Amino acid sequence: MSNLDAPFAPDWVSPPGDTVADVLEERGWTQAALARRLGYTEKHVSQLINGRAPITDETAFRLERVIGSTAGFWLRKEVNYREALERQRLARCCSGGMDWLDSLPLKAMRELGVIPKLRVTAKHKPTLLEACLHFFGVASPEEWHEVYGGMAVHYRRSRAEQSDLGAISTWLRLGEKQAEAWQGPKFDRARLESALREIRSLTVLPPEGFELRMKERLREAGVTLALVPAIPRARVSGVARWLSPSRPLIQLSLYGKTNDRFWFTFFHEAAHILWHSASAEDRKAVFLDDPDGGTSDDEREHKANQWAADFLIPPEHAVALRRLRSKEAVRDFAHQIGIHPGIVVGRLQHGHFIKPAWLNGLKEHYHLVRQRPDAQGTDHEQN
Repeated sequence: MSNLDAPFAPDWVSPPGDTVADVLEERGWTQAALARRLGYTEKHVSQLINGRAPITDETAFRLERVIGSTAGFWLRKEVNYREALERQRLARCCSGGMDWLDSLPLKAMRELGVIPKLRVTAKHKPTLLEACLHFFGVASPEEWHEVYGGMAVHYRRSRAEQSDLGAISTWLRLGEKQAEAWQGPKFDRARLESALREIRSLTVLPPEGFELRMKERLREAGVTLALVPAIPRARVSGVARWLSPSRPLIQLSLYGKTNDRFWFTFFHEAAHILWHSASAEDRKAVFLDDPDGGTSDDEREHKANQWAADFLIPPEHAVALRRLRSKEAVRDFAHQIGIHPGIVVGRLQHGHFIKPAWLNGLKEHYHLVRQRPDAQGTDHEQN
């Protein structure tokens, strides 16, 4: 059986020219003889055999006519060879990418299924490196630093300690991947204002009663809502950003969310979309908000806080907060203004009208449906 008749099982480091050379040896041809038959120069044939010149569509058909097999066979050999070269290059660069891998929350990424469940060993690092590049949608760690490191200059943090770029970028990417699956109209401010009024009335419902309805109303206004698991060290409960000049994203963490925090964070992020996106420069901003609050010198953060507080409990009703001390009073007040009692409790605690331990029984803990990003992982730990 000749090499051409053998099953296609390429050597991942062997150029297609090795097969050509084997055929020349079997037939007793010189490279000069093959060059004449192919209509190429001897130099070009030598480069083909040594893998320095690629097999093009034209070359594949000439090889089919002169040597045999099919053009597809030769093209597959070429594709596999170039892919193998790139994987070898990636493996050689792997040591240079290790610092980048070390900066990422690999344990959380494995648990979320966005990279394979492999231990971080020398054997598995090239695979993990490639999986992380695929997850972020970048060609190399250098491009990651260009895209996500460049984005960091536009971070507007509610807490100065939010500095773990790897964790924050991973969390942001999870939201991007959810947004990629959504199709909707361009942003419409008037529709968003209308949607927010309806969504405020949904605060009295459990998550299964409001989540899909909330997302749909926002989608109609051209806004994507992504609910994303928390990432250790990211310390982000919510973000407002623009993925393009006409595509805003509100992204919320699912970690430990009581309903008062969930709704305040949501309306805070909505305020950024409404009020802080007038210019192209504004739409480059990435507003990151910490789950435990924090201090910020950014006036836009203070304005978003105030807008969210006033939207949930209008100022004309807020004067009555000082008088609320019992569960019954809180429930009656919440019913009167059309929001969940837990939101009122959160406002009372934040305003220091009651102690942090009081009336927490009126709050609800949310466990919203997690949308799994494109999985790259396996079902079990591999050694």
